[in-house]
Amino acid sequence: MLTITNLQVFYDRAVEALRDVSLEVRPGQIVALLGSNGAGKSTVLKSICGVLYPEDGEIVGGTLHHLGADLTGFAPHEIVRRGIVQVPEGRRLFDKLTVEENLLMGGYSRPTGEIAASLDEVFELFPDVKQHRGRVSGYLSGGQQQMVAIGRALMAKPKLLLLDEPSLGLAPQIIAEIFEAVRRLRDDQGLTVLLVEQNAQLALSVANYGYIMERGRVVLDGEPEKLLSNDDVKEFYLGVQAGGQERRSMREVKHYKRRKRWLS
Repeated sequence: MLTITNLQVFYDRAVEALRDVSLEVRPGQIVALLGSNGAGKSTVLKSICGVLYPEDGEIVGGTLHHLGADLTGFAPHEIVRRGIVQVPEGRRLFDKLTVEENLLMGGYSRPTGEIAASLDEVFELFPDVKQHRGRVSGYLSGGQQQMVAIGRALMAKPKLLLLDEPSLGLAPQIIAEIFEAVRRLRDDQGLTVLLVEQNAQLALSVANYGYIMERGRVVLDGEPEKLLSNDDVKEFYLGVQAGGQERRSMREVKHYKRRKRWLS
């Protein structure tokens, strides 16, 4: 579905954001891309979608292939038409438009005759969205807005859905509903998802495979069971030390990057 090989990205031709990043997203899987703030996760998504240019970002090396085509040769709208659609961090709805109008914007490239059925599918996935279909989206709760943002992306009938921090700032119950919906999209419809998250435990609970990034590099990858059993992952992403003890204070572990076996 998607193969990234040795991707290198610079901002302002001076700051290296990604260094030799390689990863694979296979059809019908949820692949988690994990890491702390500044690790380079969102830059990977922007590279895939062709939207590095607003921040003077540039791919200077490596390849991005989707279904055999090199994505670096396509404009953002062409990438969407190829079936890659992103739900950005922070949702970024058209906050003065209604819920239904936002959803219709997501399906702008689809044949008119298919729109009604797609709306029904979104409303079935997120019943809470349906009852607010005529409401201005800017007045929705954060969780409702996230559901609308995902629904808007689904209106484009993506082959590959990119989710950027979908749990950010949401209550646990809403997060559980959203991740269950993502799981259903994979299991029932075979949708392929690249999921960017800081919450490793949450992301790996639904993922088929995971990658961990630090300082612009992929430093560890594997199936969820492998990552969840790794001592470094337990301590620095799950907050648990070997033996099940709670993680030490940040003061005690502030130099953890120098101790990580994967960065040695």
